[in-house]
Amino acid sequence: MSYWGLNFFGVIKHFFYTFASFIAGNCSIENLAIDEIQVLVLVFIGISCALIGSFLVLRKMTMLANSISHTILIGIVIAHVILQWFFFKDIEKPFQIDMQLLMLASFISSLLTLFLTDFFNRVLKLQKDASIGLVFTVLFAIGIVLVTIFTRNSHIGSEIIMGNIDMVHKDDLKIALFLLLSNVLLTVVFFKEYLITSFDSNFAKLSKISNWAFTYLLLLQTSATVIGALRAVGVVLVLALIVIPPLTARLYTNRLRSMILLACLTSALGAIIAVALSRHFLSVYGLPLSTAGLVVVCQFFIWGASVLFAPKKGVLAKYFFNAVSRVTAANPS
Repeated sequence: MSYWGLNFFGVIKHFFYTFASFIAGNCSIENLAIDEIQVLVLVFIGISCALIGSFLVLRKMTMLANSISHTILIGIVIAHVILQWFFFKDIEKPFQIDMQLLMLASFISSLLTLFLTDFFNRVLKLQKDASIGLVFTVLFAIGIVLVTIFTRNSHIGSEIIMGNIDMVHKDDLKIALFLLLSNVLLTVVFFKEYLITSFDSNFAKLSKISNWAFTYLLLLQTSATVIGALRAVGVVLVLALIVIPPLTARLYTNRLRSMILLACLTSALGAIIAVALSRHFLSVYGLPLSTAGLVVVCQFFIWGASVLFAPKKGVLAKYFFNAVSRVTAANPS
């Protein structure tokens, strides 16, 4: 069934009805509407981002994830140049690059980013933030220069930067599900190692747990997740999905397991609300809005509401607690 003509609550109701039918075995993946595929892709990608983002936030490595999400551009452009110059003789004829090739090129460029950042930090003794800034700006600048030179006639545009969730299909759902299962499996298997290396690197050394190895594993997960999110949210908006849900979850708990669970739930909630809002504005007002952009906006508003209303760390909770403390101190009896 098409979601055309449904308002916000109609979309939510119909989606959960279809999802329940799917779980019960009364609906197959072939019967899913494009809106339902959008929701599932965004939920799967969002949960993947929340899983790795929780550890990145704790390790204060979100800038490196930002670096990876931008330097992927150079891999995309180089893949374009190689194909057009070596396999297509008529360079004036526009063509499109296979998404799998883009993902492979992006993965290689992310490995280059990690290697150069680590090299400048460990070998050349630059500060970590300086290494990230140097590699990030130089590789991204090279990517921009190559874009202006070589991609005038090809289909490399806003879809790579901002994503195009309206173009996803069942194959993208399979990729997003594989990415989610991989991240869940690695997180479960290496949870103890990620926990120890995130909070106490000295204890990790005493326990013979390699900080370097698990840092690289986490960053490789980050690279794969960013690449998997290319079609849905692009290489820029994915950073918000990595950072905002864990920051929201930290306002409610100090336990890592609870934080990861809340971050995943927050990410899934934002995806569902965003797709419902996108369909609502299109059906009711005839106003097409970027679904990927709405996902980030929804995540921001959930975080903003949490900043105000979180039970212990929210601004209003702190204000109320301080007010009660002052009253109690003034009237000890």
